[in-house]
Amino acid sequence: MSIHSSVTRGFGRAAESYERSRPGYPDDAVSWLVERLRLGPGTTVVDLAAGTGKLTRLLVPTRATVIAVEPVDQLRAQLEAAVPGAEPRAGYAERIPLSEGGADAVTVAQAFHWFATDVALGEMARVLRLGGKLGLIWNMRDQGDDLQRAFTEIVEPLRADEPSAYDGLWRRVLAASPLFGRIETRTFRYEQWLDADGLAERASSISFVSAAPADRRAGVIARVRALAGEGFVRFPYVTAAYVSQRARG
Repeated sequence: MSIHSSVTRGFGRAAESYERSRPGYPDDAVSWLVERLRLGPGTTVVDLAAGTGKLTRLLVPTRATVIAVEPVDQLRAQLEAAVPGAEPRAGYAERIPLSEGGADAVTVAQAFHWFATDVALGEMARVLRLGGKLGLIWNMRDQGDDLQRAFTEIVEPLRADEPSAYDGLWRRVLAASPLFGRIETRTFRYEQWLDADGLAERASSISFVSAAPADRRAGVIARVRALAGEGFVRFPYVTAAYVSQRARG
């Protein structure tokens, strides 16, 4: 099974930075997902492409069985250290290590755009029981904010063919799939406060920044660091959450 080189090389190299610099998710967004997915004791949720477990650790308190599937060894090692209450497994969206109908819910945080394909959706439908649901969530950098626009202008030239959550292609793929039904949507506000080091590390955690040649990466990080100046800056997000139920049949 192949995955994009920016996932293996970029996120593999940036695993520690990802764990330190990436935010979690707002409480009200997680509560909405948990309620819509009906998570609780006696249920099983697969957190797919779990990364370092930023969402995984917020699902464990539901007392559901939480299976965290992550293909990148370095990210999964961070998850294992940070989230002892979950069951980590190596695996891919296109080949989920779970039996048919073995999950009540599948969640994907900050990652579905990497594998928004009919094959991956077929695997998610396979492991979901009848009536099971898919939950997606992203912390989207708020492009209405001056700092976020400046940050984006600096880092985006390093993007090559990496997919983006911002272009909406993933949603068109999901909406067209006969395997899932109507997409429910909610948005929430969220923010980090970062100093120059934190802002630089936040940029370093982006796959295509981490995977870039050292000289280009260093130049970008220096420019990002300069955005913070002295002290801390507000780094706002729009957190977007989505739920869709597995279709019958």
